[in-house]
Amino acid sequence: MAISRPSRPVLLTTLASAGALVLTTLAPGSATADPGPHGRDIHREGAPLSSTERAARSPESAADRALGPAASPGLDTGPGAGKNRGYPREQKLTAPPANPDDKSIKLGLAPYHSLAPKLNDIQGIGDRVSVEIAGRSAGGHQLYMVTVTAPESAKETARQERMRELIENAPGAAAKDPAVKSSYKTPVFINNNIHGNEWEGTDAALRLIEKLAKAKDDKTKDLLAHNRLYFNVTANPDGRIAGTRENANGFDLNRDFITASQPEVRAMRQIAIDKQPAVMIDLHGYVNGTLIEPTTPPHGENYEYDLFLKNSYANALGMEAAVNGLGYTPEKDGVEPAIIPFRDQEEGWDDWPPIFTPQYMPFHGAVAAHTIEFPMTVNNEEYDELPVPELRRRSAINVDIAGAAMSATLKYTQENRTSVIADQIETFRRGATGAKQVPVSPETVPGVPGIGPEDVYTTDFPRAYVIPRGKGKGERGQRSAAAASRLVEHLLANDVHVRRATRDFRLGGTSYGAGSYVIDMRQPKRGIANVMLADGRDISDKVSTMYDISGWSLGRLWGATVDSVKGGSLTGVRTRVVDEASRVGYVAPRGNLRLRLDDAREVAALNWLTDKGVSVRRADDGSVIVPSASRGAAAAAAKKYDVAFDATRVKGGAVVHRTRVAAAVTPGELFALREMNFDVVPVSTEVLNAGFDWKKSGADALFVSAGLAYGELNAGAKAGLDAFLAGGGGLVGRGAEGAALNSAAKLLSVKAVSGNGDANGVVRVVNAGGPVTGGAIEHSFVYAPMWFTGLGSGVRVDQSYGAGNPLLSGHWRAVEGGGGGPSDAAGKASVVSGAAAGSHVVLFGTEPLFRDHPKGVFPQVGRALLSVDRG
Repeated sequence: MAISRPSRPVLLTTLASAGALVLTTLAPGSATADPGPHGRDIHREGAPLSSTERAARSPESAADRALGPAASPGLDTGPGAGKNRGYPREQKLTAPPANPDDKSIKLGLAPYHSLAPKLNDIQGIGDRVSVEIAGRSAGGHQLYMVTVTAPESAKETARQERMRELIENAPGAAAKDPAVKSSYKTPVFINNNIHGNEWEGTDAALRLIEKLAKAKDDKTKDLLAHNRLYFNVTANPDGRIAGTRENANGFDLNRDFITASQPEVRAMRQIAIDKQPAVMIDLHGYVNGTLIEPTTPPHGENYEYDLFLKNSYANALGMEAAVNGLGYTPEKDGVEPAIIPFRDQEEGWDDWPPIFTPQYMPFHGAVAAHTIEFPMTVNNEEYDELPVPELRRRSAINVDIAGAAMSATLKYTQENRTSVIADQIETFRRGATGAKQVPVSPETVPGVPGIGPEDVYTTDFPRAYVIPRGKGKGERGQRSAAAASRLVEHLLANDVHVRRATRDFRLGGTSYGAGSYVIDMRQPKRGIANVMLADGRDISDKVSTMYDISGWSLGRLWGATVDSVKGGSLTGVRTRVVDEASRVGYVAPRGNLRLRLDDAREVAALNWLTDKGVSVRRADDGSVIVPSASRGAAAAAAKKYDVAFDATRVKGGAVVHRTRVAAAVTPGELFALREMNFDVVPVSTEVLNAGFDWKKSGADALFVSAGLAYGELNAGAKAGLDAFLAGGGGLVGRGAEGAALNSAAKLLSVKAVSGNGDANGVVRVVNAGGPVTGGAIEHSFVYAPMWFTGLGSGVRVDQSYGAGNPLLSGHWRAVEGGGGGPSDAAGKASVVSGAAAGSHVVLFGTEPLFRDHPKGVFPQVGRALLSVDRG
């Protein structure tokens, strides 16, 4: 059973008087927003103490009295599961069939199929260990979440949950509550094996869990009486079994926390929300010596970094001492001393993007969060080439080091639990009250050496974000109701407080209609709200290199209109709390129907309709027309995909056929194509050389971005590909490989120019309109950006990079020696199309399907594939 999102007690809506959000899109034709079951409440600024805050002044527990019945603790499965259960929550796990091909076995580590029996045995030792199912992996494997704590009655568990809720949603009261200080159990989260071929954290966790279950000493009893320890035993069972970094969908899970496209990441996200860990570590490999975060600059600007650095650095010192104290040496074992990047390195291990587990967890209250990279490499070439005894020697060292890091973290938490929880409360208090961030300095973070101006990253949070409804006259418009709905659901899934206007209002000089969503940035988790919605920052001048992506903005890249309101008062803005986005599915009652292809859901609906045999025709602006006679099918699609079909008098042109795509693409692009409901057959150089039959495949278009090199095709494969293209098969190319195929096949007459291969981020673009970019958003995403020059006759520029510096946020410098920077790309073509040698071609210099991330750009690829398929 997957983790469920806990419902908030109704009373909490009054506690958030400094943290309301409103996000809503009314279905077309709706006259006004439904005030909903809770009626209306007027958002107030400068309100007097809430009932919870007043109650905190009493010697009794404010948590017990102010929050009422406990919300669902979230993870809770098995016989008799329910919110009224205490701990332990034992259940007998069903073991999967033994798999002799599990890659863990060669290393002398626990194969996945052994985990359930082992955890069953440990549960039988005593009353401290509970095992629950956090969800399933992309490959269908269960995700085991283990809780280790002293036994709790159902009443005590409910009290702990009320205190957890109080800490997040009424931090001012929590800071004054003596029960929180004396008896709240500090949550610690230990995440293991998120990269499938970095195995050893799982085995160290099993060893520690069993040790804690058996220990009789007073020190262990005290630890478990004052803390709850949560272990995600293996975050990536697919990769553990297969010996791959990625899961069964080909995704690096430790790059997915902004979008949470994968089920394993959604499970970890829910653990973060439900359990609210104050301290967490994430076990990885392989860096010698053992790498222990905190990191080098740049540091994420949305954190309360002073509180984070204070605790993370102190915990890192303890882990360093424990790891080095094991006695492994370079001479004897090949193990170098541990490294703390913040102290020991200049740049290259940054915590700027919150796509990694330890960089995501602080937004849910972690004030110490670390990646730990144990030292001895046992994956990739080493796995294949080293003898088994050497692999097992290395793995055993890694298990020891992972265990030392875990034990040191528990020691730090136990010794500092009062201040750790106080810092977690302060994190939420700053958000709820709109307090300014505290820049790090030797004065604000005493005891941390080497703090300089290069470590100071803060931001100015806006007063609110508004996602407009945008249907009424004179009010702010909304580009895509479907995109707005999806964005709201994503915010809610990340525990962002969202509210919806019940009347028209004016804010920041702009008029908005009832039903608009409002995100008040005076809320406990303002950091993650800002991560999702803000533009971000151009940090190209801050450091020379970045570890991973540097720019992201769901506010710019998911296709919805999102306004950042810098100032103004929310007094008098009538809103209600929402816990789900309004549905936008709609079909006009008469006439032909127009389906805009401005969102991935709309592309998916179109492909569903064509698969059902519905006659759909193209419009010049890139949208499609469904005849009035197919209103029933449109209604089914509107319900299934939550999209709107508006009335139109346009009859449309050529018929749109079901498009089958032969795709040589990255796993993320394959995932996105299938999300848009395209019928996809994966291809590659190897597949074509093996005798791929284009006619039998039924492919209408070829999408190439990775894994297909024209020059490496044998004669038969080249002939087959040439015949497909000459016979009207379309080509959509992305990046260097797509452009190279276009050139080798002598199709569009363009010159592809590559920018800095390390550059990435959100860029401004100018759309020319038409079938591919008509109505497209004004931003896109790049990773190793490319542009096109030397455009021959008949080549159309569908999109160009913005003038000046097109980079909105991210990291994009010229290469060493000059060239390849954003100024070289400014004004150049980023997307081009045309007909050549019998084929229709679209080439992208942007990265429109990157890691399932820039969803508002997906439709450009969908439209491109439809435009090159001429039936």
